[in-house]
Amino acid sequence: MTESNTTQRVAIVTGGSSGIGREAAVRLGREGYAVVVGYGGSKTGAEQAVKEVEQAGGRAIAVQADVADENAVSALFDRTEQEFGGVDVVVHAAGIMPLSPLADLDLDEFDRIIRINLRGTFVVDQQASRRVRNGGSIINISSSLTRLARPGYSAYAASKGGVEAISLILARELRGRNITVNAVAPGPTATPLFLDGKPQELIDRITAEPPLERLGQPEDIAEIIAFLAGPARWINGQVIYANGGSAA
Repeated sequence: MTESNTTQRVAIVTGGSSGIGREAAVRLGREGYAVVVGYGGSKTGAEQAVKEVEQAGGRAIAVQADVADENAVSALFDRTEQEFGGVDVVVHAAGIMPLSPLADLDLDEFDRIIRINLRGTFVVDQQASRRVRNGGSIINISSSLTRLARPGYSAYAASKGGVEAISLILARELRGRNITVNAVAPGPTATPLFLDGKPQELIDRITAEPPLERLGQPEDIAEIIAFLAGPARWINGQVIYANGGSAA
């Protein structure tokens, strides 16, 4: 495998139909990337993300894939290589966040969280480790909840703790390839994943916690992703906590 010698870099963004994934896809489009918007269920959201990437100056297609299904993810990478010639950056933003106290969580729901958030990361990163061209980047999305330890998030935070472990170890396994692997761990961010199902009183209380006195915006996280995907070549094997200063 050789260093990418194409003029246009190529990125796969899972969870690209909404939230942080969608904003990251658009941000990379603004940098001139060709972007494959990976999505699970929202074809309409993915198609809108493609339009936004194109409006930002990039090329884009949408491809459906269950991130925990190794055959579907392999096909996602196949389609990317067929369409754009290779893969330079993988942003893995797909995930779910059901909330429940540990004592009350149905174990079938726990298994679903682990399948999508943790197995999904392993499956996507496995393909990325095999296919990302030398000089590329792999960026996983974790969560500041691994530190904030907020009640109700035990299963979600456990899955994201595994995401961080995978990221740090894979960075060391890719020695000699000039590929960086990092995890971005957002705090509360104004996305459907965070906002849906929460009473306004709780949202207001969480919003007031960081010293910057606001929720994160998807654009805040997308800027960090774009930095790790491009110029931040000396940041490797790290977890970047992006939460406006929320205290653990």
